[in-house]
Amino acid sequence: MTDSINAEVISVYPDKVKVAVDDLNSFRLAEEHLKVGSYLRIADCDDVVLVAVIDSFAIEVKDNGDRKYIIEASPLGVIKNEVFSRGGDSIAIPPKKVEPAKISEIEKIYSYGLADKEKFDFSQLSHNCGVRVPVDGDKFFNKHIGIVGSTGSGKSHTIATILQKATSQKSKPYEGLNNSHIIIFDIHAEYPSAFPSSNKLSVDDIVLPYWLLNSEELEELFLDSGDNNNYNQSSVLRSIITQNKKKHNPDVEKIFYDSPLKFDIEEVLNCLINLKSETKNSKAVDRYMIVGEEGDVENSSTTAESGIYLSNEEKLNMYFSKLYEFRPTKASNVTKGDYADGTLDKFVSRFISKYKQDRLNFLFGTASKDISFENTIKQFLGYKENQEANVTIIDLSGIPFEVLSITVSLISRILFDLGYNYKRYASTKGGRQHDIPILLVLEEAHKYVPKSDLARFKASKNSIERIAKEGRKYGVTLLLASQRPSEISETIFSQCSNFVAMRLTNPDDQNYVRRILPDTFGNLTSNLSSLQTGEALLMGDAAILPSLVKIDVTELPPSSSDIPYLKVWKSEWKNLDFEQFTTQWKS
Repeated sequence: MTDSINAEVISVYPDKVKVAVDDLNSFRLAEEHLKVGSYLRIADCDDVVLVAVIDSFAIEVKDNGDRKYIIEASPLGVIKNEVFSRGGDSIAIPPKKVEPAKISEIEKIYSYGLADKEKFDFSQLSHNCGVRVPVDGDKFFNKHIGIVGSTGSGKSHTIATILQKATSQKSKPYEGLNNSHIIIFDIHAEYPSAFPSSNKLSVDDIVLPYWLLNSEELEELFLDSGDNNNYNQSSVLRSIITQNKKKHNPDVEKIFYDSPLKFDIEEVLNCLINLKSETKNSKAVDRYMIVGEEGDVENSSTTAESGIYLSNEEKLNMYFSKLYEFRPTKASNVTKGDYADGTLDKFVSRFISKYKQDRLNFLFGTASKDISFENTIKQFLGYKENQEANVTIIDLSGIPFEVLSITVSLISRILFDLGYNYKRYASTKGGRQHDIPILLVLEEAHKYVPKSDLARFKASKNSIERIAKEGRKYGVTLLLASQRPSEISETIFSQCSNFVAMRLTNPDDQNYVRRILPDTFGNLTSNLSSLQTGEALLMGDAAILPSLVKIDVTELPPSSSDIPYLKVWKSEWKNLDFEQFTTQWKS
């Protein structure tokens, strides 16, 4: 620093400091040129140093032609007795000296307050390359994370970098995997290249047992929200499935509609069709006119005319076994059953179309009937025998859109219930700590937890919102990634405590992020649209202070690179085997 520097503080506000500089060229360090985002040190007579970040500058031209440069900066905190603390109200007025901050002082800021065991870093200062920006790893991962950015801003690469570094952390040298458990909902099938050793689950090998669906998920799957008979259909489905669970789980004392117990979907369909077709004795409504089956029920009194007497439980158990033929209605003594008036017709047709759909084999196939509850959980946590993995990638690209919300809802709910029950289990083992915390990564979160009241998003929103509000107590946290944060449920996004905000071009998204972020970084939040690819505003509970950073480049990027249109177009014409291509498309 030369003696010719002439800079002074001309005004101090709670959130802003103005500095006048006569010679801008001399007001800089040899280490760097001054720019928006650079740091200043403002000292007082008590050896307290205020650190501020430059937001903007202006030029004032005097009458004699001389120029004065006005720099506006936002206070970040003070250094007193070699210790940095947030806030800028400890400095005596007027300040004594203004200088650009030295690299060593900036490094001191970012190294303060974090023990080596807590440090987790994946970026460096954007304007001071070489200055690492660590966060508190525990606070970063045990609270929800929001990563937002438009297409091409480097969002997927940032997620890959963070997760790769997390899975490589070790408390001491040892062989094998660390204890991280990360589940990625990959909607574009782009993360397998970033995690080649991951546990990959696609529509072809994932097994989601239909019998684990709860009431909301079952009704979203099978009921039509616009059907006037929705309530009756819901009531029938509830009673049939509850009774079928009782039939297949006789050793369980208390069974409810939502109990995670096996039931037979084929038997449920048989029962629905029988209910849709049944007839009964008009003079004795508890007698059902089943052809040729009068003697099939023990202790039933019957004749061909009067029908077969069945309690409701007996009737359902009988209807589970097969499809029956019923006597036709007669004006005098045979009438339609309670649900044979057409109210179940659309419902049964919808049920059959879902159940018989080949694309939903992962939900209703033989494997879903046979898989155990334990193996269902193990597939999501990477506990395959001799194939353990820190990262499980759930490829949603092949999941039919109409069941995407249900798929996300079911898996999320299972993982939340796992965290909740495992914490209870661990507490019974001598107060043991919860030792399998889970990070759930929701890529393109706005597609299945949107700010929408549509029925098809109800199940997934409820599951994710529950994790957002309660999950961190049970070792289940979220990493929400989206290019449209303004379209994400506010209940979910507002629970995030740490943010990586990358380039956002949509004004609604920019304003939404500014409003919801817990920290501000002066006027830099207004520059969200001009950030370079890989640049981000890093802020939140885990950060020492809000910082404009450059995310580390990963050696194993996700397969989300842009297609080089012009380069491809300039090459020779490519022939396409349409027959082979369309055959694969339709398969």
